[in-house]
Amino acid sequence: MHARSKFSRRQFVSTTGTMVGATMAARGYSLARADESSEAPSAINMLVDGEPPVAEEASTIVILPDTQNYSEKFPEIFDAQTRWIAENATPRNIAFVLHLGDITNRNTPAEWINAKRSMDLLKAVPFVMATGNHDYSEGGSAVDRSTLYGEYFPIAEARSRQGFGGTFDAEPNRLDNSWWTFIAAGRKWLIVSLEFAPRNEVLSWADQVISSRADHSTILITHAFLYYDETRYDWNGKGTQQNWNPHSYGVSKQQPVNDGEELWEKLVSRHDNCVMAINGHVLGDGLGRMTSQTNGGTDVMQMLVNFQMKPSGGDGWLRLLEIQKGSDSKGQRVKVYDYSPTLGKTNASPQNQFQFSLPPSV
Repeated sequence: MHARSKFSRRQFVSTTGTMVGATMAARGYSLARADESSEAPSAINMLVDGEPPVAEEASTIVILPDTQNYSEKFPEIFDAQTRWIAENATPRNIAFVLHLGDITNRNTPAEWINAKRSMDLLKAVPFVMATGNHDYSEGGSAVDRSTLYGEYFPIAEARSRQGFGGTFDAEPNRLDNSWWTFIAAGRKWLIVSLEFAPRNEVLSWADQVISSRADHSTILITHAFLYYDETRYDWNGKGTQQNWNPHSYGVSKQQPVNDGEELWEKLVSRHDNCVMAINGHVLGDGLGRMTSQTNGGTDVMQMLVNFQMKPSGGDGWLRLLEIQKGSDSKGQRVKVYDYSPTLGKTNASPQNQFQFSLPPSV
C-alpha cells in the first residue's frame, strides 16, 4: 500500500508556481523558466542567486545524479561539483555523498578517468556510487554487467574509505552492490547501493543487510526506481508506457531483474527502518517524489533526481538534503535544496525546494 498527498507534485507545481513566482519577483529575485526544448513543460525554474542558507547543527547528505555527460563532454562541471562539496564539507556538516549512477556515458577509459579525477576532489568526504545502465557494456549499452568501474574505483580504495561496510557476498570484489554506515543528526544511518536492474540474489543479500541493522535509518539508492509520473517503475503493470524500465535492457535477458515496484514489494516495504529511496536515470523533467508506507506503517520518501537534460549535461545541479538536529511530533525535518555551484544559483521552485519529516528513529 502507499499513502500520497492530496495533490501530486505536478498538480502542486501547477497551482502554486504562479503564486510562488510572484512572491519571489516581489522580493527582487531573478526568475528564469525552463527551456522547454530540453525539459518537460512541468519543469519550473525559480533561480535565486547564491547558495542555500547554512543551518546550524544540521547535517547534509548530497545527491549527485547522472554525471554521464560531464564525464564525456564537460569534466570541468563535474570538478566544480565535487570541489564545492569538499569546500563545504565542514560548514555544512556534509555526512555523505550519494551518486545515483550513470557515472559515465559510454563506459570508456577516458570517461572513467574524468570521473575518477572529479570524485578524488572529495578527499575525505565519504561517498558511494551506484551503477547506471550507461556504466555497463561496450558503449554503455547495458547488454551485460561488464564495466570498467572497478578498474578506476578499485575495491581496495573503497575498503579504506570512511563508512564502508561491505559488498554483495557473491561478488566481494565488485562495488556494484555495497552498504555503508554513518552517524548524522543524532541517527545511525545505513546506505544500501544497488546495481542497475538488481538481480533477485542481490535483493536477498540487501534484505539481510537491512535486517541485521534494524536500528539504522536506511536509504536505498539505485539507478531506476521512481518514474517521472510519480509512480514506481512497474513492468508488469505498465510495460512500455514507462520508458527505460530495467526490464527493457539487454542485461535483463541474462538473469531475472527487478524494477521499482518489484524492489518495493520484495525489499523496501518489508523494512520499517527504510526511510528513503532515491534514483536518477529518468529523463523528462527528471524530477518526482512520492511517499509510501512500509508494511509496518513507516513513511518512505521516494525521490527521482536527474538534471542531465539541462544545458551542458546538467548545469552542475546538486540536491542537498539538510537534516535538522531537532525533532518534532512527526520526526526530524529534512529541508531539500537544489543548488548549482557552476551557476551559483539555488532553484526555489516547489519541485526543487521543499521539506518532509523523517519517521522517528528506531
